[in-house]
Amino acid sequence: MTLTQEIITIALCALATMCTRFLPFLIFRSDKPTPKYIRYLGKALPAAIFGMLVVYCLKNVNVLSGSHGFPEGLAILLVVMLHLWKRNMLLSIGGGTVCYMLLVQLVF
Repeated sequence: MTLTQEIITIALCALATMCTRFLPFLIFRSDKPTPKYIRYLGKALPAAIFGMLVVYCLKNVNVLSGSHGFPEGLAILLVVMLHLWKRNMLLSIGGGTVCYMLLVQLVF
């Protein structure tokens, strides 16, 4: 890419990020109550997204060959245990990722 194209790309990315950050505050003013369907989406979508991520991450695991899904299973077990113990999503996700990478790189 030329320098001009790089500048335009960065500017468009910055503009898109700013729009996604500021648009909800412009649409849903603080002086009016938030619509019920938006509050419902705020409660339902995080669990749905995480469920979809789990399915996506496990879609290519073959329990009949290779490591038989042991690294994935152990990492999932650690994520669940960490989350039940500390209730900290960042710790759970980070701990599971580190566990999985160490298992894949050093054990299996």
